[in-house]
Amino acid sequence: MRFPNSFRNSQARCSTLGRLCLAICTMVFFFSTTALGNTGQTKKQAPRQAAPSTWSKYDCGDGVELRVSATSANQGGLLLVEVRGAKALSEVTGKWTEKDIPFWQSDAAAPKGTTVWRALLGVDLEQAAGEYKLNVSGKSEASEAVSCDAGITVRAGKFATEKLAVAPNFVEPNPEQEAQAAEDSKKLKAIYATVTPEKFWTGRFRVPLDGVKTGGNFGKRRVFNGQARPPHTGVDFPSPTGTPVHAAQRGRVVLAEPLYYSGNTVVLDHGWGVYTLYCHFSEIDAKVGDVVERGAVVGKVGATGRVTGPHLHWGLTVDRARVNALAIVGKE
Repeated sequence: MRFPNSFRNSQARCSTLGRLCLAICTMVFFFSTTALGNTGQTKKQAPRQAAPSTWSKYDCGDGVELRVSATSANQGGLLLVEVRGAKALSEVTGKWTEKDIPFWQSDAAAPKGTTVWRALLGVDLEQAAGEYKLNVSGKSEASEAVSCDAGITVRAGKFATEKLAVAPNFVEPNPEQEAQAAEDSKKLKAIYATVTPEKFWTGRFRVPLDGVKTGGNFGKRRVFNGQARPPHTGVDFPSPTGTPVHAAQRGRVVLAEPLYYSGNTVVLDHGWGVYTLYCHFSEIDAKVGDVVERGAVVGKVGATGRVTGPHLHWGLTVDRARVNALAIVGKE
């Protein structure tokens, strides 16, 4: 006799509990959604924080300031230099280790009315460690000479020694091969000694292979078949034969041919003394005189020249200084 009433009571309790659970769930969902919405809104409206400045600054007088991205660098390093003037500046030039450093007028963000000139300062792979002076000079709007110095310390790099076995003709070439190698070297030196007074590139430099962030072997001391050779001046990227190789930035093709040691080779002139080198291609996909855009395919990975397997050798030369190519990635 008590079963029907018990059933009804149980049914009522379940109904009450159900409504209560539904109400609680609705409130939790509402507040969670509101919180998430507010979080998203906060993130969207949060102002971007400017990156902290790491420039070393030098007052050159007459409203002119010299800026250097760092006061020291390893052998094979790369520094960015800026000269800023509250008034118009002209004929800005630099001197470093008895070499002329070319500057170009930049459109970098700066206060209204400020003139900005920039340069890339390459520290050669074999530049002796020590203290050096960078001298920068220019002319003010009134044609008055402005000059400024910055001290830069070159630190010795820590480069390993690597022993490799290659074909004998790449260690002891015959007279004909030796003559070809000498001619190749002469040709490259002439290219790197040329400073094109034009900035071909825009934006940031990239790594020449897709999906790759870093490479290795820069600066390593090489021993081929038991004989010591000059240090390795490029960055190596092991990759399957046929992998497309992309231009690191916009530039003009100034060399596209087989060389004795580096195999099928392409060199791009990016202007103002900046060159990138691509070696050991299986195929060359560029012609001398072409202006290629950033990311354009200039060749395919191979194993031509003095190699132990398929890979890309990527080199960077800045004002004739042999620099670790990875140092320019991300720079404008």
